[in-house]
Amino acid sequence: MDYDKILILDFGGQYSQLIARRVREFNVYSLIKGHDISLAEIKAIDPVAIIFSGGPDSVTAVGAPGVDQGVFELGIPILGICYGMQLMAQLLEGGKVEKAEQGEYGKADLEIFSQQNLFKDLENYSQVWMSHGDHVKEVPTGFKVVAQTETTTVAAMADFERNLYGVQFHPEVNHTVQGKKILHNFLFRIINARANWNMADYINEEVSRIRKQVGQGKVICGLSGGVDSAVASAIVHKAIGDQLTCIFVDHGLLRKGEAEQVKRTFGEEFNIPLVYVDAKARFLARLAGVQDPETKRKIIGDEFINVFDEEAEKIKDVRYLVQGTIYSDVIESGGTDKAATIKSHHNVGGLPEEMNLELVEPLHFLFKDEVRKIGEVLGLPSEIVWRQPFPGPGLAIRIIGPVDWDKLEILREADAIVQEEIRTAGLTREIWQSFAVLPDLRSVGVMGDERTYGYPIILRAVTSDDAMTADWARLPYEVMQSISTRIVNQVSEVNRVVYDITSKPPGTIEWE
Repeated sequence: MDYDKILILDFGGQYSQLIARRVREFNVYSLIKGHDISLAEIKAIDPVAIIFSGGPDSVTAVGAPGVDQGVFELGIPILGICYGMQLMAQLLEGGKVEKAEQGEYGKADLEIFSQQNLFKDLENYSQVWMSHGDHVKEVPTGFKVVAQTETTTVAAMADFERNLYGVQFHPEVNHTVQGKKILHNFLFRIINARANWNMADYINEEVSRIRKQVGQGKVICGLSGGVDSAVASAIVHKAIGDQLTCIFVDHGLLRKGEAEQVKRTFGEEFNIPLVYVDAKARFLARLAGVQDPETKRKIIGDEFINVFDEEAEKIKDVRYLVQGTIYSDVIESGGTDKAATIKSHHNVGGLPEEMNLELVEPLHFLFKDEVRKIGEVLGLPSEIVWRQPFPGPGLAIRIIGPVDWDKLEILREADAIVQEEIRTAGLTREIWQSFAVLPDLRSVGVMGDERTYGYPIILRAVTSDDAMTADWARLPYEVMQSISTRIVNQVSEVNRVVYDITSKPPGTIEWE
């Protein structure tokens, strides 16, 4: 099919792919390219519009990411977001950017001056999400200031004649209340884009790409039992059939009953060869005494690859490894050109520099909710599609500090209670993730008129759409009470339960 293309130029922002996802939610095709793409390449793509992403740099710094100024002469609409707006102001005549006296981070109240084009039919006052230390001091020639906040006088600017727009806030995140309406206006009021792209097209494109990459080669898939690896394996199997063998590594860091569930579901219900590898002892041996979370992640990633290399040799002539890497993993691991590393994911930042297998990653540019949609299109069971996200390093990063078998067993029992109570309360679909964390400390308690000195359990439950931002879930008190009562009564090593009420940012969903 012939799609209208929205080109997103990536300046290293944490939310660059989220912009692309928001565009795709409107069934408009989008693609991401690095900011240093040549003007000739942009013309070859032939986009109907361009969006400049945010980024961690200051546009006033020496060597700050830029763009070929010829993009402003293409005669197509451009939307700059955060760093993208500041870059427009810096590059275009008359604009000026400087460090703000006061940075603006998190929620802010936006006042809109003009409802023309980008802000058509929006409320004049609305909540937006800010994250910037610089600000536009003077708008370029031909631009008008169309919105402000209490801290930022130029919260949005527009050149209506040339269809150039800039917003200092992030319309792509859910915390910007009218953000989707703003992007909708950009796509359909300003661009008049065609909404003729969907997830089935994405699957077909990936199937074609995988066949071209793999050819007649043999492929193994690192199957964890979660939705990401399940959907990845399903797409690859659709592309190459019996050339694929799935390998499930039991590293001993799984939740209660998880290994048995994976073997049952994928070994009995899917027609894909499954190899089960019991690697608990070797993983725990390498993790013994390791406290630093980044080191733990990298050890797990390295050992995964070692196991896969060994199993590949047994299958013979395997050249490719499928992984369920999704884009939030890539971003947090610093996997884009300029993105800062938040934490290494075992299947991204944790991979060794030298590998014997070439990676196949069909979900590399998707977020979790998009992966679920693809799973439904592929006909995967709902218990797989709607399973809560579980980190690749498993319970190792939910145990703060060194990992050993006794701590794993404590955490497994506590976490199983959390999962059961959330299911019983009917909250599984409402909550993005709910789990227990075991910190490396103990506290005094009293049980049966006797002093106890046990572990606390940290309860973490969040709501999110994409894992890039998250808010703590307002669990009903009776659910929290039931979880707490059961854990302290049924897990003898635990004597108290606390609840984490931190959003992301500033925290992350996981504790390590």
